[in-house]
Amino acid sequence: MPREVIHVHVGQAGNQSGATTFELMRQEHCLDDQSKFNVPRKANGNVDKGSAEYKKQVQDDDGDGIPDQLEEIDVFFHALLQDEGGDYRMNTTWVPRCIVVDLEPGVVSGLKDSHKAFHKQIDDQDLHVTGASGAGNNWAKGHYTEGAEHVENVMEKIRVQQEKCDATQAFTLYHSIGGGTGSGFGTLILLKIRDSYPDKITCSYSIYPSPKVSDTVVEPYNAVLSTHQLLENSDETFIIDNEALMNIQHNILQAGKDADFKKMNALIAKVCCGVTCPLRFQGSINADLRKLGTNLVPFPRLHFFMIGESPLADVKNKAYDLQTCVSAVMQKSHAFSNCEYESGKTMAASITFRSANIDQQKCEEEVKKNQEKTKTNGLMVEWIPNNFKIGVVGTSRLDSTLSATAVVNTTSLKAIFQRLATQFGALFKRKAFLHWYKGEGMDEMEFQEADKNVRDLITEYQDKENAKYQEDSSANEMSDED
Repeated sequence: MPREVIHVHVGQAGNQSGATTFELMRQEHCLDDQSKFNVPRKANGNVDKGSAEYKKQVQDDDGDGIPDQLEEIDVFFHALLQDEGGDYRMNTTWVPRCIVVDLEPGVVSGLKDSHKAFHKQIDDQDLHVTGASGAGNNWAKGHYTEGAEHVENVMEKIRVQQEKCDATQAFTLYHSIGGGTGSGFGTLILLKIRDSYPDKITCSYSIYPSPKVSDTVVEPYNAVLSTHQLLENSDETFIIDNEALMNIQHNILQAGKDADFKKMNALIAKVCCGVTCPLRFQGSINADLRKLGTNLVPFPRLHFFMIGESPLADVKNKAYDLQTCVSAVMQKSHAFSNCEYESGKTMAASITFRSANIDQQKCEEEVKKNQEKTKTNGLMVEWIPNNFKIGVVGTSRLDSTLSATAVVNTTSLKAIFQRLATQFGALFKRKAFLHWYKGEGMDEMEFQEADKNVRDLITEYQDKENAKYQEDSSANEMSDED
């Protein structure tokens, strides 16, 4: 029985990165532009299982007659036709389990050109909700006024998706927290999902702003108000930092002047597919989002993750070994958050390898070597033993025979929140731009609460970083007596 995940793409950044991710997932599951399984077919349209091309293209490691690429596809796509008998999976059209939301119509209609196959499915199934006026980079408009007018429509479409599922496991939100729609409306939708489905996991891929990649003056306000909501209503937040994405383009991909948002979205899609691959393909361990949270979130508020992917550059025709892969995925240069590993301590981490022919034991040995170096440098907390979770998925990435995705809960993430708190404080001290938010019904108390919540989070990270492991003295005394 699948453990379905329903996605909600909110705002410009959320829609573009989410659509790019689903396009990549579609290719990984061998779906064509019509979202049907892309294999040789007979004249009547049925799959030609006897052809040499079919046998070469399709993997079926467990011999159940269902290709590996379609084994767990139900988690992120739903089938339009389910009355085709045993192999309906190969003859149906697969539709993304997602809702596309924006408070202005421009971005959603723009997906028609940039993501034709994805947009056609969204259009045909009426999976989008758009407003007319937009949030104008104002968190309050997205959360209280413009967003509030459309939120019931969004929740109705989410309910319809939910009813098509057998056993929903989680809801995932793609959004940025610097603008108005993704931050204000995105966190409102997250709040409503938490109220309506309290037993489900809520995840977010949150794109954090950076002074170097900024087009909005009031980003610090929007980001702190959003983080305040994410602290309360998200179970797992994967931080994607715009500055880190730009650094990857310049330093790893050597993009130079060609660096743009399209390449940034492709990077986000790559790491999102890495995080979700254990849910979509068979692997050495039965992983899901609930287990990820159980292993990586030691305290409810510390549910923010640094994510990394290796390789990021094209290595299709180059030698790429396991040692290089492991060392790269745990480096700052391959992390999607612009903060130093050395500035904090790792509390827990998960590394997922993707390769058709690699032994899990070798992966564990290589990670252990890397772990020993980290321990020697004092970069891991002492009070959480065995804090690395390792898994291997048998279906490799399209552009590399070996890849790894790291999800790390580290105290060094406090640097991102410190940066936001400092910028927020500089604006709020002079009450700059505050009248735009007050005009939508907010008061200063909400800003103060959000600021305090984020500063408390920074303090919690610092406390966990400074915490020392102490053996229980009473236990020692008892052992002495024995």
